[in-house]
Amino acid sequence: MTPSRMNIGRILGTPVPLLLPNEGPVHVLVVGEAPGPRGADKSGVPFFGDAAGRHLYTALTRLGAVVLPPEVESLPWDGAEFTAAGLAPQAHGVALGNAYDRCPTDDGQSFRAPIRSELEGARNFTRLNRDLDLLQARGLKGIVTLGRVATRTYDVLFKQRPRPTIARRALPHPSAQGLLSMAPDRGKGAKMADLQEAWMVRCQYAIIQAGFPAPPSDAE
Repeated sequence: MTPSRMNIGRILGTPVPLLLPNEGPVHVLVVGEAPGPRGADKSGVPFFGDAAGRHLYTALTRLGAVVLPPEVESLPWDGAEFTAAGLAPQAHGVALGNAYDRCPTDDGQSFRAPIRSELEGARNFTRLNRDLDLLQARGLKGIVTLGRVATRTYDVLFKQRPRPTIARRALPHPSAQGLLSMAPDRGKGAKMADLQEAWMVRCQYAIIQAGFPAPPSDAE
């Protein structure tokens, strides 16, 4: 079943703000497409509970860029479950957000992908520029976009208002479709667990390239 036909219950469709560190600098912004219906739409935190967000949070935890509440391990990876339990991640040195800040829907029931007029419209670009101004004031060095939609949206945004001091890196989306796209021969014969692990390694590397301090090596 395609995402546009998935019935996941009532979609809130409320804006999901950036996840920011409580204090200290923000080195890197990680950006997805839009909040998912089962995840961020219910948790109110970017990627938190979204199926593909699990791989991102694992990569960020390995870098020391995010701390997840230990209770997460005993719950389904689901935004409504996390909200009911009062759980939220803590970011350190990174911010998380989306190219479009609310779960797109036409009827409040079915999820659909955001369209270009929503992503590249004045309201959305005003929001994205406001967020970037805030993050640059906190030391932003780079952006990592996840998937073609987020990457294209920021391409257009930066053409309208260049920010030459911000490094940019792009990754495939951590969804099953995105993972298969980065594998040789479209992932034929590959195990999904291996593709997920390879994506998480690439994600950590991209975030470090974008400006996040590299963790000390074992040799050090």
